[in-house]
Amino acid sequence: MAYDEHAPPLSAPSSVEKKSDHGLTWTVVSPIVLTYRITQSQNLLDPTNDTLLWGHLEDGHRGSSKSVKRFVVVDDTVNQLYGPCISQYFKSRDVNCKILPLRTTEENKSLELVTKILEELHAFSIDRRCEPIVAMGGGVCLDVVGLVAALYRRRTPYIRVPTTLLAYIDASVGAKNGVNFCGGKNKLGTYIPPAATFLDRSFFKTLPRRQISNGMAEMLKMALMKHRGLFEILEVEGKTLLDTKFQTRGQKDASEEEGGASKSTRIAIETMLEELAPNLWEDDLDRLVDFGHLISPELEMKVLPALLHGEAVNIDMSFMVYLARHRGLLTAEEKDRIVKCMLGMELPVWHRDVSLDLIRKSLKERLKHSGGSLRMPLPTGLGRAGEIFLLKSRLKINKNDFFFLPEIFHEAIADDVLCQTFWRWTDELKINPQTPRLEYNV
Repeated sequence: MAYDEHAPPLSAPSSVEKKSDHGLTWTVVSPIVLTYRITQSQNLLDPTNDTLLWGHLEDGHRGSSKSVKRFVVVDDTVNQLYGPCISQYFKSRDVNCKILPLRTTEENKSLELVTKILEELHAFSIDRRCEPIVAMGGGVCLDVVGLVAALYRRRTPYIRVPTTLLAYIDASVGAKNGVNFCGGKNKLGTYIPPAATFLDRSFFKTLPRRQISNGMAEMLKMALMKHRGLFEILEVEGKTLLDTKFQTRGQKDASEEEGGASKSTRIAIETMLEELAPNLWEDDLDRLVDFGHLISPELEMKVLPALLHGEAVNIDMSFMVYLARHRGLLTAEEKDRIVKCMLGMELPVWHRDVSLDLIRKSLKERLKHSGGSLRMPLPTGLGRAGEIFLLKSRLKINKNDFFFLPEIFHEAIADDVLCQTFWRWTDELKINPQTPRLEYNV
C-alpha cells in the first residue's frame, strides 16, 4: 500500500439518505484505491542499495531531513545468519533502528506472539504515517507482522522481505495476514497489503534443501492452474533449481537470456498476482489459488510440525490430481507427469495421516465456509484449470473466438468417487512413493 502524508485522499466518499416509515438510513459509498509495490532487487542488504529504506516510496519523497526510524521484526534463524548485515545496513544509513529477533514458526503463530510484538513496537514508538514496520523472514513472520501492522493504530504501513522461497512466491505478494486460533490455521487475520515487498533470491543460499523443495510446491500450484510453460520448466529443470537453490550461475540472468531461476519465479509471481490482484478481499470465492488448500490445512495442523506448508499443499494437490484423473479431466500421461514432477522436486505425494475421514471432514469444512458450495479447483490439463468455450455470436471462427473459463467445481463429490480415488491414490503411491506404480510410463 502506498502511504504519503502529502498525497490527496485516496477515495471520494459519498452518503445517500433514505427515509422510511420507521426512520432514516444513510448508505455510505467510499471507494478505496490500493497501491503496493513488489520489487525484485539484488543485494538488498548492501548499504549502497536504497531499496530497503526508501523503495516503498516514489523517488521524489526520498531525502527528508527528518531522522529515520525503523522497527524490524526478524525471524530468529534469519537473524543468526544475517543479523550483523541487517544491523550494519541501518547503522550505515544513520537509522534509529530497533531489531526484534523472534522465533516465528507455525506452532507459535498466535495472538500471544502478536501481543509481544505490539508491546515492543509501542515502547519503541514510530510515526505510523511515514515509518513502516519491516518484517524479514518466512511466511509465518510476514503473516504475523502483517496482523500487527493492521492492529497498531488501526493501520500502520509495513514492508515484507521474504527470506524463504515459499514466502517469496506466496505470502509476500497478496494482502492476507493472520495467526492460528483454536486449533485452526489462520482463523484470525485481515486483508491489509504491505506498502511494499522486496524480493531478493540471494537469501535462498542459506536455506536448507527441504525449504527450497517446500517453496516449489506453490510454484507447481500456479503452473498446474495457469501456466504450462512454468510446469515444463519445473518438470525439466526442477532438480537443477533445487540443487542450485535458484541462484544464477555466472552472469546469465544479466544477459538478454533469462535463466530458469529468474523465469520460473517471475512467472510464478505474475500468475499469482493475476489471481490475487482483482480479488484482494476474496469477495469472489471461486479462486484457482485454492488448489492444494482444501485438505492441506486440516492435515498440516493435525501433524504439526511434521509437515511444512508446501509439503502439505503438495499432498493435497497429489490427491486432487488423482481426482481430476478419475473424473476424466486429465489423461493418464498428464497425471503421471505431474506426479513424477513432484517427486523430482523431492515433494511428498502421499501421507499416512490423510484418511478418508480427514478428506471428508476437510470437504465438509470447505462447504461450510464457502457459501455452501465446494468450489474445488481442479486441473483440466497441464497448466490449465478451465475448458474452451466458443463465442457463438460469430459466424466465422478464428483463434480469437475461443477463450478459457476457470473450471471451479461446485457440486459435492459423491462418496463413492472419493473412495475410489482415495484407494487408487493410496495403492499407487503408498508402498514406495519414490517409484510409484503409475498408469503411463513416461
